[in-house]
Amino acid sequence: MTEIRTPRLVLRRWLDDDLVPLSEIHADPVVMRHIEDGRPRSAEQTAEDIEGWEEEWDEEGFGMFAVELLGSGELAGAVGLSVAEAPAEVAGQVAITWWLGRAFWGQGYASEAAHAALEFALQDRGLDRVVAVLRTGDSASAAVVDKLGMEAEGVASHPVHGHELTIFGLDLTQYRF
Repeated sequence: MTEIRTPRLVLRRWLDDDLVPLSEIHADPVVMRHIEDGRPRSAEQTAEDIEGWEEEWDEEGFGMFAVELLGSGELAGAVGLSVAEAPAEVAGQVAITWWLGRAFWGQGYASEAAHAALEFALQDRGLDRVVAVLRTGDSASAAVVDKLGMEAEGVASHPVHGHELTIFGLDLTQYRF
């Protein structure tokens, strides 16, 4: 089982017990406002998300990690990698994504988890490039991208929902381990 430990977090594969706490995070409209269509997700949709992430792990050798607090075992959210389907500018490239429950904001957990996932992508999986696609105006995620050293590469429109996206990229030659 793939697991990464940071000073405060465990990034691991998904467990059945994760459905309820992740559903609670997905039900929060403030958390979800910058994700996909910006609407909360149901428990059924969350179960489908987890199933899809686990399938991607099996097919690609990477996917979304559950982010657990090392001390308490609480599920804080999700971070990881996926093959981007959209926008067209990054389709087929590996994208890093993260979101945490509101109770875990402002404590550096997103940056810590994203940094660990990026190192996993570049060192353990041998990827030579990772992108991040953020909803323009998501200042908290923009701060994480900045801490990762990712560079803005352009803007695009979400192909379904129409909102503006900012595309960031990083390749191995730019990354400092």
